[in-house]
Amino acid sequence: MSQHPEYGLDATTPPVTLRGMTPSLNPYDSMTPVTQAAYRARAAANDIASLPRAEKDDALAAMADALEVRTAEIVEANAKDIAKARAAGTSEAIIDRLTLTPERVRAIASDVRDVIALPDPVGTVVRGNTLPNGIDLRQVRVPLGVVGIIYEARPNVTVDAAALCLKSGNAVLLRGSSSAYESNTALVRVLRDAVGGSGLPADAVQLVPGEGRDSVTELMRARGLVDVLIPRGGASLIKNVVENSIVPVIETGTGNCHVYVDAAADIDMAIDILVNSKAQRPSVCNAAETLLVHQDIADAFVPRALDALAEAGVTVHADPRILGYAAQSKAEVVEATPDDWETEYLSYDIAAAVVDDLDKAVEHIRLWSSGHTEAIVTTSQQAARRFTQLVDSTTVAVNASTRFTDGGQFGFGAEIGISTQKLHARGPMGLPELTSTKYIVTGDGHTR
Repeated sequence: MSQHPEYGLDATTPPVTLRGMTPSLNPYDSMTPVTQAAYRARAAANDIASLPRAEKDDALAAMADALEVRTAEIVEANAKDIAKARAAGTSEAIIDRLTLTPERVRAIASDVRDVIALPDPVGTVVRGNTLPNGIDLRQVRVPLGVVGIIYEARPNVTVDAAALCLKSGNAVLLRGSSSAYESNTALVRVLRDAVGGSGLPADAVQLVPGEGRDSVTELMRARGLVDVLIPRGGASLIKNVVENSIVPVIETGTGNCHVYVDAAADIDMAIDILVNSKAQRPSVCNAAETLLVHQDIADAFVPRALDALAEAGVTVHADPRILGYAAQSKAEVVEATPDDWETEYLSYDIAAAVVDDLDKAVEHIRLWSSGHTEAIVTTSQQAARRFTQLVDSTTVAVNASTRFTDGGQFGFGAEIGISTQKLHARGPMGLPELTSTKYIVTGDGHTR
């Protein structure tokens, strides 16, 4: 058997006997490390599916404590990834996502403790009633089983995913990017030690073996072992998983988010919301990437908006009508190309256009949005109502920053991702979205 102690596949671990196989016929030893990890995750998922909340919460508390106690180890491993990224010329936006400081590790540990405080979704009755024939029918939440997460250079996702999956009774297979390999290896080592030390199966949290694309492909083909895949990252990663996986996928989309400033907007409020949406943390999916301005407020709003964006260090990719205000501003303004309207910059850049009216803003959003988050700034209830009715995204904000589309901000605890699809889960995915349901039918000798 391959030696992979960081994945729980070492010589001291007894082999898994597959259902229906005698030990002499057991194919486990001939499996690839990825398939071995998936089988071990399946066994762990079966063990933790019915655990009481207290046992899962104890394991989460052990995880949070271990992260804080072993912060130096984690930061040291992360420094190797940062050095490698800088040597490769990686953008500062990606490096920001990749970086773990002691403060960030403490914040991640705090997020885990927040998950402890959340209700356990497993066993919750979604609906139930007594049928006319006397049968008691209940639909209850149950774990998904084995959840695979494929994600890019955000090691905080490693902990968020592990905590949420464990709380909801799932085992998790984590496949981060090679750029965060050292960080993820250290984090998973810490988490596994904590989970195992609390008496739960350490294989409930595993890093998928390998840094190459073959391991991703194999994970996408592990139908029957892995119950669902959740990709988190850029458009190309998500497209690859959605189009090539035979394992069911919950699609998390890119964040081409819009801020529309209506004719009836409060200008001071609109400036604050725009700058916060774009510049508070531009490297995340809920940051605004496009500004749309109603033509009736453009003369009063656009010059001030350009100055505010300039002060925040934002470059504006402008349509011809926005360009007409550039001479009045100290902002860095460049002419927008057709590609700008569909770009998720993840940087201090924003596309901007003046539109004729609210319906034209909606038309633009429908054409270019990724379906993540759109915001309207207006004092008109009629405009707000029409915008929220016509815009079809996971989240529509009225007089609020796009940055609020977040599991923590919504009170869900650390999120597993933001789903932009319409099946099963949509928007920030918290604990309930990591469960499925089953029906429990209770009779008293009933026959049909």
